[in-house]
Amino acid sequence: MNKEKLEYAAARYGTPLYVFDLDRLTAQTMRLRNAFGKDVGLCYAMKANPFLTAHMAEEADRIEVCSMGEFEICRKLRIPPEKLFISGVLKKKEDIFRILEFCQGRCAYTVESVKQLHYFVEWSDAHMVKLRLYPRLTSGNQFGMDEDMLHSVFNVVNMSPYLEIEGIHYFSGTQKRSLKQLEKEISMLDDLLIRIRDEWKVSIPCLEYGPGIAVPYFQGKDVQTYKDEGLTALREAIDSMQWKGHVTIELGRAIAAECGYYLTQIQDIKKNGDTEYCIVDGGNHQINYDGQIRGMYEPHLQVLPGEQQGREKAWTICGALCTVNDVLCRDVKLTGVQSGKILAFERTGAYSAMEGMSLFLSHPLPSVVTYQQDEGWQLLRKQRDTYLWNMPEDGSDGGKRRAAEEITEIAGGLSGWKL
Repeated sequence: MNKEKLEYAAARYGTPLYVFDLDRLTAQTMRLRNAFGKDVGLCYAMKANPFLTAHMAEEADRIEVCSMGEFEICRKLRIPPEKLFISGVLKKKEDIFRILEFCQGRCAYTVESVKQLHYFVEWSDAHMVKLRLYPRLTSGNQFGMDEDMLHSVFNVVNMSPYLEIEGIHYFSGTQKRSLKQLEKEISMLDDLLIRIRDEWKVSIPCLEYGPGIAVPYFQGKDVQTYKDEGLTALREAIDSMQWKGHVTIELGRAIAAECGYYLTQIQDIKKNGDTEYCIVDGGNHQINYDGQIRGMYEPHLQVLPGEQQGREKAWTICGALCTVNDVLCRDVKLTGVQSGKILAFERTGAYSAMEGMSLFLSHPLPSVVTYQQDEGWQLLRKQRDTYLWNMPEDGSDGGKRRAAEEITEIAGGLSGWKL
């Protein structure tokens, strides 16, 4: 997105502000599809940025849903159940049943444990509806199941007339920079699927694989897996599998990161000792770069508006929070820094807007806007106060006290009146 559009967004909607370029999002999705080929499916993990869900429901084959809140977003957006891939480490019985009542057998469901499987057995037996399941293989953490437990799940499913294992789900982590790591995972999954076929006598038609491709957030930090040649190497590893079935690649960060911008206005500048400080109206409660450590790395950013003049200086950019940890970046060389200018932080389309400490110090949530060449600007969320979420509700003792104080004030104001 060019500077003029970002300047317009800041002037029209104010700061802090999240801007998501849907044209850039579409272009990145097409890049990934071209790299993986037409035979590989694409799933968007909406936890990366739920504001992009409606757009990605048109662009991707699936939307991964990991919570009841995400499910409600999809339901209110009227995304067809056929597009949903219901996942998440904790799926309560009442939550599973609520989703099943709505989606029934029209979408696919991951299975994180034997306990979760029993919920699917109970509901499908009671309603005589066939369900498509994806048991999740663990990578050695709290998610999914090991091979022994996976085998138990297969045995239970074989006894049910309404359950079908359509595929295996595997995701081991994010921000992977090594092609060798991805190739090793593909090889491991290939061996497992072949063993399931030959030893367990079960044919698995599908694999849902989250490679966790890293995104190059910082200046001078290229990522091998994110480049075109890295994506091509991943596709070649998939093509070389002995197991032949349909593979869906599950991505969030690699799809959405580059479409996002975080705009924050410079409110004050000062020099303490040898350090030039730039204080902005946002902060790290609203923006998060994976791998950033107290501002030690330099993200991609620009100063708005217009061409910058003057001497280049090294600036430490800090936010509005009352904590020394609120450092967005250190010793970043910029020109034209002054109060009133806008800093546009790039590559904030995934997680950056979602992982911050949004309620800390009760600052308002920034507005959220999207831009698309054909549709123009769209305001998805106005700036919202958060202090109401950090205080007792009206029905609490605190609310009653406030109401009593208001009545007392009103009574005092009326004490001189004759009725």
